[in-house]
Amino acid sequence: MTDPLAPLLSLPGVADAANAAKDAVFQVHRHRVNLRGWATTAAEASVRAARASAALEGGPTEIPESGEVSDPVLAGSLRVAEALGGLVGTWQRAPLQALARLHVLAAADLTTDLGRPRVSEDVSQRLDLLGSLVTGGTSVPAPVLVAVVHGELLGLAPFDVANGVVARAAARMTSISTGLDPKGLGVPEVACLRRSAEYEAASVAFASGTLEGLAQWILFVCSSMEAGAREAKSIADAALTG
Repeated sequence: MTDPLAPLLSLPGVADAANAAKDAVFQVHRHRVNLRGWATTAAEASVRAARASAALEGGPTEIPESGEVSDPVLAGSLRVAEALGGLVGTWQRAPLQALARLHVLAAADLTTDLGRPRVSEDVSQRLDLLGSLVTGGTSVPAPVLVAVVHGELLGLAPFDVANGVVARAAARMTSISTGLDPKGLGVPEVACLRRSAEYEAASVAFASGTLEGLAQWILFVCSSMEAGAREAKSIADAALTG
């Protein structure tokens, strides 16, 4: 059976970028704090990722001192972050079910049409194809699969709202489930927020389907993983000195 993503590895710079992303994330897992105290650093990474994802969706980043979040976008992003670990197994077995659950969590305060993708043959076919890739239909390096999951869900926008939060969460689950970032230490979402204009341009390029656009997006995602690894190192360094 032909691997539908294999041609992506021949795009200029993609193979090297994927290897660099893998190496950066691996080194974070070797940080001495993360060898034993990774649960604490992973929890901090999860919150930072949720805040950045909410901001990219138009929500605030600050969590009130009371801990009671009233903004519906931020509240949804935090709910997604809290549930993500428990959804990884479902993502590996039944990814469309996991996507529906992610949408329920992300959009609970935004719409009553929860967990149901738009009724469209194109949406259905593309989600089915994405599901087949996640469940073993490709053997490309994990960063490339993460980029495809992220970019396809952003471009397809299968739900009426909260598609960005769902796409970034699905990308994060893919990083975890493939073993690229099994403990969820990286925070590429922060890099996406800091380079939001480039993030948007790259996602549009991916959606165009051109070879140049596909390469632009994958290279961006890989570089955000490297930046996310640096963010993770800063979290671990702070835990070490704190």
